[in-house]
Amino acid sequence: MDAELPYGPEFNAGNIGWVLASTALVWLMIPGIGYFYSGLARSKNALSMIMSAFLCLVVVSVQWFIWGYSLAFSDTGSAFIGNVKHAFFRDVLGEPSPGSANIPAIVFCVYQGMFACLTPALAIGSAAERARLMPMIIFIFVWSTIVYDVLACWTWNPNGWSFQLGGLDFAGGTPVHIASGFSSLAYALILGKRAGKGSISQESDFKPHNMSNVVLGTALLWFGWFGFNGGSALGGSLRAGMACIVTNLAASIGAITWMALDYRIDRKFSALGFCSGAISGLVAITPAAGFVGPGPAVAIGFFGGVFCNLASHMKDWLRYDDALDVFAVHGVGGYVGCIFTGVFAESYIAALDGTEIPGGWMDQNWVQVGYQFADATAGAAWSFFITYLILFIMDKIPGLSLRVSQEVELQGLDVAEFGEQAYAYHINKIVTVDPETGEQKVVREEVKEVPQHNDIGRTSMVS
Repeated sequence: MDAELPYGPEFNAGNIGWVLASTALVWLMIPGIGYFYSGLARSKNALSMIMSAFLCLVVVSVQWFIWGYSLAFSDTGSAFIGNVKHAFFRDVLGEPSPGSANIPAIVFCVYQGMFACLTPALAIGSAAERARLMPMIIFIFVWSTIVYDVLACWTWNPNGWSFQLGGLDFAGGTPVHIASGFSSLAYALILGKRAGKGSISQESDFKPHNMSNVVLGTALLWFGWFGFNGGSALGGSLRAGMACIVTNLAASIGAITWMALDYRIDRKFSALGFCSGAISGLVAITPAAGFVGPGPAVAIGFFGGVFCNLASHMKDWLRYDDALDVFAVHGVGGYVGCIFTGVFAESYIAALDGTEIPGGWMDQNWVQVGYQFADATAGAAWSFFITYLILFIMDKIPGLSLRVSQEVELQGLDVAEFGEQAYAYHINKIVTVDPETGEQKVVREEVKEVPQHNDIGRTSMVS
C-alpha cells in the first residue's frame, strides 16, 4: 500500500507540470528582453543591456524570497498591500495557492516570481545607454517592493481592492505592462536625453545596431509568452489552450498592423516594425487572454498595434528620450489591453476552467469598462509618480546619482560598467563639440580591437 503523501493529494500532477513548464517559459523571456533591447541599443552598450536584464532576475529573485511574495500574496494583508506572513517563504509549501486551488503554494510562488523578475527588466529599457549600474540595482530592489508588489496585491490577491472591485486582469496588464511602461517614462524624464540625441547630424547614430538580436529577442519573448499567458490559467485546461490561441493570434495581427502602418510611410517592410507590432499585440492581449475568444483577439491585436505605433511617435514632439519605446509599447499597450478587456470579456471563456465572471460589454455588463478604467488608471498613476519619487530621492543621495558622466556615455557602458564588450571589434568615433552651441560632429572613425578578459572563442565582428 502506497504511503500517504504529506502534502497535496488533492492536486493534479498535470496542472503542476504545466505551471512549472510555464515558469521556465517566462524565465526565458528575461534573456529575450535583454537581446531585444541589446539589438536596439548601440553596439558599445549591447552587453550592458543583456546583463541588466539578468541582474533584474537575480536581484528580484532575492527580493521575492525576502518579502516580495509575502507582500503581494499573503492572505492576511490589506486591500493595498500584503504583510510579511510569508517572508523568507515561511509556510509556502503544499497548501492551496492564493491564485488557484489547482496548484500548491510553492508552485504558484515560483511561477509568480518570474513575473516579478521580468517586470523591472522591461522598465529599465528607457534608461539604456546612460544609467549607472549600482544605483539601478538598488532601484530594482526598491521598485519591486514599492511598485510591483503593491500592484500585484491590488490585482491578484483576493484581498486587493481591484480584485474585490471586480477588475479583470488575466496575466499582468497592470502589474507588468502598465507598471513597467509608466515607470519607464518616469525613468526617462529623470535621466534626460542621451548625449547627442535630438541633434539632426547625429540622429543616425541612434539606430538599432543589430537587428538579428532584435528578431532573436522577439522570438524568445513570443515563445515565452505562451507560458506567460497560457500558464496564468494555473492548470492544464481548455482555458489555457484558448489563452495560447488568442496570444498567438493577437501577436500576428499586431505585427501585420504595425508593418502596414510603417509601409504606408516608408514603402518598406520593416523588420523592426514587425517585431514592435508583435510585442504590442502580445502586450495588449495579456490582460484579456483568459477572458476572450479568437474574434476579439483580432480586434485587440489590431488596436494594440495602432495605438502603440502612434504612441511611439509621441516622444518626438513631447521631447523625451525613451530609448527603447518601453512606454509606447508596454505602457500604452497594457492600458489599451485593460480597457478592451472590459469590452470583450465573455463569461463562457472564463468558464472553460470553471471560473465565473459577469463578463464585459459583450455580455451586457456595461460597468466592467469602468472597473477596468479604474484599475488601469490607478496602476498607471501609482507606477509613474512613485517611480519618479524613488528616482528623484536616489539622485539626491551622494554616491547614488543615476546618470553616468558624459565621458563614460561616449565610451559606452560595456567598457565603463562591465569592463567587457559584446563584440571583439568596435568602431571608435572621434567627436568634436562646438563650445557655443554644444553641437557634436564626428571628425574621424576608426575600427579598434577591444581587449577581452578571455580571448577564447572571440569572433571578428565589426559593430
